[in-house]
Amino acid sequence: MTLFTILDLVALVGFVGAWGGYSILVDWTPHGRLGLNSRMNGYREMWMRRMLARDNRMVDMQIMAPLQNGTAFFASTSLIAIGGALTLLRSSDDMIALATTLPLGVSASRLQWEAKTVGLAVILIYAFFKFAWAYRLYNYVAIMLGATPSAVEKDSAEAQTHVTRTAHLFSTAGRHFNHGQRAFFFALGYLGWYAGPIVFLATTAAVVVVIWRRQFASDSLRAVAGDPA
Repeated sequence: MTLFTILDLVALVGFVGAWGGYSILVDWTPHGRLGLNSRMNGYREMWMRRMLARDNRMVDMQIMAPLQNGTAFFASTSLIAIGGALTLLRSSDDMIALATTLPLGVSASRLQWEAKTVGLAVILIYAFFKFAWAYRLYNYVAIMLGATPSAVEKDSAEAQTHVTRTAHLFSTAGRHFNHGQRAFFFALGYLGWYAGPIVFLATTAAVVVVIWRRQFASDSLRAVAGDPA
């Protein structure tokens, strides 16, 4: 007896393909450079260059604080979610009995339930590593901000190189944070698998539509791109 049906495997392959395809679209294609994430990288560089012309940079450091705190919050939330997934794994029999009483409940063997839960835990662990690394990178950005040359040296080659390096590190931190959030979104889609492969396909498609619209067809993008109307 196979662990999963053909339809389950099709839904799982569709989930992995949707996640990987969306990531490639956003991070590696020319179309992705028109998205919200890519445009914010340009504003990060603009921020660093304008900061270079200021002598008083206390405001810049204050802006960094919520970026770091927000990333730390998501990293902590990831750990809590991992604990929840492990609890589901430990209480498989009780959760299976509860799931079968729900309107969309689908009967599943203990092995199937545990395999699905391990997959959910892997997604959440991936998200934690992304958030934790983004938090560390934001700390490095703060150090780079502190090492920025003074305003009187803004036209020097050293100052320009430093700004470019800081902006690149800043964008890298943002990219890892975005990957962690993306994992959270797809984890929500993954939960549909507990209700069956058809629901899994539907929730995966719903997640892709939502995050695609936010990247390429949202009011936020129009505002950042200079077309708030």
